[in-house]
Amino acid sequence: MSQGTRKRALVTGITGQDGSYLAEFLLEQGYQVFGVVRRSSTERFDRIEGVRDKVDLLHGDLLDQSSLVRALEVARPDEIYNLGAQSFVPTSWNEPVLTAEFTGVGVTRLLEAVRQVCPDARFYQASSSEMFGKVRETPQRETTPFHPRSPYGVAKVYGHYITVNYRESYGLFSCSGILFNHESPRRGKEFVTRKITAGAAAIKQGLQKELRLGNLDAQRDWGFAGDYVRAMWLMLQQEEPDDYVIATGESHTVRECAQIAFDQAGLDWEQYVRVDDALLRPAEVDLLIGDATKAHEKLGWRPEIGFEQLIRMMVDADLELLGGPR
Repeated sequence: MSQGTRKRALVTGITGQDGSYLAEFLLEQGYQVFGVVRRSSTERFDRIEGVRDKVDLLHGDLLDQSSLVRALEVARPDEIYNLGAQSFVPTSWNEPVLTAEFTGVGVTRLLEAVRQVCPDARFYQASSSEMFGKVRETPQRETTPFHPRSPYGVAKVYGHYITVNYRESYGLFSCSGILFNHESPRRGKEFVTRKITAGAAAIKQGLQKELRLGNLDAQRDWGFAGDYVRAMWLMLQQEEPDDYVIATGESHTVRECAQIAFDQAGLDWEQYVRVDDALLRPAEVDLLIGDATKAHEKLGWRPEIGFEQLIRMMVDADLELLGGPR
């Protein structure tokens, strides 16, 4: 692909787990990649360290529409991936209004900026399985009604429907990926899978004595983030914009995650894991399991990394981070 015809992509949330994998994937496809980062003293770039010299970083904030307009004017993107959000569910209970601003209204600010600056660009919105919440049917598919059970889930429903609205009202090529949980060695340590794998590694290295967890029976459909960013890209390569559930179709418990992680570290999980009632959610989401049939059939997408392989990979990475044997 010649320099003049390189596709241009803009990614919000590029410093996050998904943003870093997506940036790497798009670069492999020959894209010029622009990332939107906030002017923040806490911004961390470790996840994109390997590609930082290959991406163009622009300042922008989902709370400030004029900054998004400027970023779009500079990037002139063919594709926009909105992965920026306040994405940690427990934090949404403590900061519900801020979560609504970033995760809900922020989508509107970005869509409105797209409509003004580059209405022909293709837009991807990161929707979430947390929108299903108190599930009405199992497995969940694109037609399953939403019943979110956290401020984060509620904000994601707003972001989802405003994306549909701009597609139907203004003819924007806007898609939502309803992604079920997806993990990796780059997952933040506040998320339960990474908390478990990092905890197992730390206990193995003698740096921690126990691991405190909430509901061990909570079940999730967990996949590999690297597989899921490929699905985002595929959605924007279709002839028509649409929404897709992206999931493995398998559910596993937090307990299973702990068993595999501690096994990989050569430890008996039951000796170290303690249930802490303070870590239980005010309203629990019981069973999330996705039906990705539509993505299989229309996008040709299937996950390549299985759950056990994923958790063992994460433990190995956490052991390596601590300088221990893999």
